[in-house]
Amino acid sequence: MRPLDLSQVTWRKSSYSNTTGGECLEVADQAPAVVPVRDSKAPERGAVLFGADAWASFVGALKRS
Repeated sequence: MRPLDLSQVTWRKSSYSNTTGGECLEVADQAPAVVPVRDSKAPERGAVLFGADAWASFVGALKRS
């Protein structure tokens, strides 16, 4: 599997992230079949890639709780 080029994606910060430097999560929606997630305080560390179906299930579970 070749590496996914995330240099052109637009990252959006989670609405649950705060402005005091903690809990800063960013997500990119433009990658096909995967959802990249990274720590906005340390973007140089890279992203964790989740399958789109797994991410949708995760977000759905959060919304139901």
